[in-house]
Amino acid sequence: MYTTLKEVLKEAENLNMAIGAFNTHNLEMLPSIIKAAVNQRTPVIIQTSCGTANYIGHKNLVSVCKSMAEQYGIDVVLHLDHAKDYDEIRKAIDAGYSSVMFDGSSLPLKDNILGTKRVVEYAKKNGVSVEAELGTVGGTEDGVVVDQKDVCYTDPQDAVEFVKQTGIDALAVAIGTNHGQYKSKTNINFERLKEIKEVIDIPLVIHGGTGVKEEDVKKVINLGIRKFNVGTELLVGWNKKAKECYDKNKENISNRENVVPCLNTIDEIVERKINLFKNIK
Repeated sequence: MYTTLKEVLKEAENLNMAIGAFNTHNLEMLPSIIKAAVNQRTPVIIQTSCGTANYIGHKNLVSVCKSMAEQYGIDVVLHLDHAKDYDEIRKAIDAGYSSVMFDGSSLPLKDNILGTKRVVEYAKKNGVSVEAELGTVGGTEDGVVVDQKDVCYTDPQDAVEFVKQTGIDALAVAIGTNHGQYKSKTNINFERLKEIKEVIDIPLVIHGGTGVKEEDVKKVINLGIRKFNVGTELLVGWNKKAKECYDKNKENISNRENVVPCLNTIDEIVERKINLFKNIK
């Protein structure tokens, strides 16, 4: 069914696993991500940036997610990722998104709390889940660059106050990952993650999941990570395969011959990631 972030993360907590949150960068990717989750028998979170949502159309995205959730009998969440503008968040909620993220991570703690509370108030009236971020994740996300000197790990005591004051459903933590990192792998601060997990009791989220070493996935899940964001790996995989196909094929060939191989690449990435996120012993 078409459902909320809160509901699927509750299941993840019960099964000590993480739910894959995959950024669709165009409308073509969306069915492939959902079908890959169907093959893996797991819920799935479809994420869009504000830019992607405005490019494809919020209601188009909602309609596809709802219809495929019903068709395949799978739990699907449609989540607005890294939104800083209240009007963009409200637009997504009004269009039917089931989950949103307010990103006030660059703000002072009190301003982050105030901004998040405003989003939570509107979202809850509409049955929508809310994720927020505390601390600063480095790298590049939808054209916004955070320099390494500005990266700030999540403070566990700030996290306690933040969760208490805002009433959010999930917290994205800064523990060493970076948005857009795909040519190398990051070194995660497991001790910091453990400290956060010990003092708050809501699901935790990793951003910059592409840069996490496969051997570290189980470790972070066992320390409370319940949502795992993957975006860059899909984008890079699609673009590499698309370049290969468009360079090889004639101009007048059906576009399916160029797009379908890209979709196959998306299928492979999503299924491999979900299999990791299941945290099977």
